[in-house]
Amino acid sequence: MDISRRSFMMMGAAAAVVPSVRGAEKTEKKAPVALGGPLGKEGSALLKKAKFTPLEIAVGAETPFKAIHCSDTHLNLMDVSDLIGAKVEQDLAMYEGRRTQHNPIAPFAACVLRARLLKAPLLHTGDVCDLGTEANFDLVQRYFGEWKVFGCVGNHEFEVGGKSAYGDPGKIRPELAKYFPFDPSFSARIVNGVNFVCLDNVFGGVTERQVAQFAAEEAKGLPIVLAMHVPFFTPFILTAKEKFWRNVRGFDGKVPEPRRGDHKVQLEDPVTRAFIAHLKEQPLLKAILTGHLHIDIAERFSPTAMQYVVGGNYLFHASEILFT
Repeated sequence: MDISRRSFMMMGAAAAVVPSVRGAEKTEKKAPVALGGPLGKEGSALLKKAKFTPLEIAVGAETPFKAIHCSDTHLNLMDVSDLIGAKVEQDLAMYEGRRTQHNPIAPFAACVLRARLLKAPLLHTGDVCDLGTEANFDLVQRYFGEWKVFGCVGNHEFEVGGKSAYGDPGKIRPELAKYFPFDPSFSARIVNGVNFVCLDNVFGGVTERQVAQFAAEEAKGLPIVLAMHVPFFTPFILTAKEKFWRNVRGFDGKVPEPRRGDHKVQLEDPVTRAFIAHLKEQPLLKAILTGHLHIDIAERFSPTAMQYVVGGNYLFHASEILFT
């Protein structure tokens, strides 16, 4: 049975939903955004406000090239259809709360602008949306294709109504494919002889199908950059995560149980454990690019690869990476 656009975004809610008149089948094309204005040039106020962390990663590229990596934009757009749908009070509270915290349109626009000025690929590793509203997915559907954004989805692409309401991921993932210009579960893109492999691991683990798809990419024999939303946790990364989030949320000093959620899956799921062990011995793997934690941090993952976690884009963070 087809899942309507509106019912997809309210999946898991008990309230009735009014379908939107704007469906994913919309095919109208709009003119590309020009860079003629004062904000669309070098020296733009957008670029001055953004923090692009410079990185250089040796991967064995055919020729050196740059790419912009961002994650966790947390777009908080809403339109009339979102506000007259189910769970209005919860939706509105989420929207108003986020709106007073930040305006993520400007940070994401800075990444788009920097990538276009550099003529560089733009890689987004998830949580472009704060929750699954029509307005957010409208922006993704229109501009991700036009701007040739590639990457993966995050846990917030599965969230509706201001809290986690994942419903059935097996049904939601195919719906996300209607809005993103790449397969949300697994995709690959070759740039200057470097294979960027992007996979959905928002619940911490990987599937047997993703492992088989990754093996097919390995068979190409190209250097691999793995992009995903949730990092592979280590004591160093967990410590940095807890330090940051305790400060943000005002924890009482008690460290949360580490064996929970996505970390628990990475420790206990046999498919995921075997995949991580395999990656540590795979010489083709040259880097891992992730997000999710909203902090800038890097750590050696294997003899041939570093793992990089990029800070939250909603705070104007991103990485400008020179691949050599």
